[in-house]
Amino acid sequence: MTQATTQEQRAEVAEAARITAGAGLVEAFGHVSMRAGEGFLITATTPMGEATAGSIHEIAADGKAPEGAEDVPLETPMHGAIYAARPDVEAICRTHSPAAVRAGARGVVPPVVHGLAGLAGNVAVCGRVNLVTDKLSGDEVAADLGQDDCVLIRGNGAISTGRSLAEAVVRARYLEERCLTGEGFSQADAIDAATLASRSEWWEKEMVRSWAWMRWRYVGDS
Repeated sequence: MTQATTQEQRAEVAEAARITAGAGLVEAFGHVSMRAGEGFLITATTPMGEATAGSIHEIAADGKAPEGAEDVPLETPMHGAIYAARPDVEAICRTHSPAAVRAGARGVVPPVVHGLAGLAGNVAVCGRVNLVTDKLSGDEVAADLGQDDCVLIRGNGAISTGRSLAEAVVRARYLEERCLTGEGFSQADAIDAATLASRSEWWEKEMVRSWAWMRWRYVGDS
């Protein structure tokens, strides 16, 4: 991985962090990461809305943070565990958006009651309450995520994954919308599988459009 590529990737992670913060998906807590080489890049514990390429940490394949770094997220091992378990995952958003927090606290995945909620993908639940600070607990969360796209955590927000930073961030945004619009509904109210499968034809294009809008809205890019 060249220095130029590393700097470009750091800038991409920082931008995704600012978008995630601007969209109200995190407050004091949360982080964004992206696979890079044998390891991954992750945001610092400083406010995500202020993230820059210079504030992004590179985590080695063995999970080690840069020497002397004191602002690496406690839950960095969780990211490492998911990347190890899921070769298809290229980016992760760890969020604490209000409706997703409520859904996680109830331990129930809200039904898809409108088309755009499907952009969150498949959603799992993890019953863990404590922070995910070591490989063992990271493996627990990765196992609960399984092959799904997002996971609601009982006491601590949610995780969204993606084949790119754009996909992970957009999934986090529409996981929140799914949790918000699905409140008060039961699975009996969900859009039926056949109708949802037909509706899913447009999700890829809607994902691209959503990411373009979020970049415009929160970082000013067109």
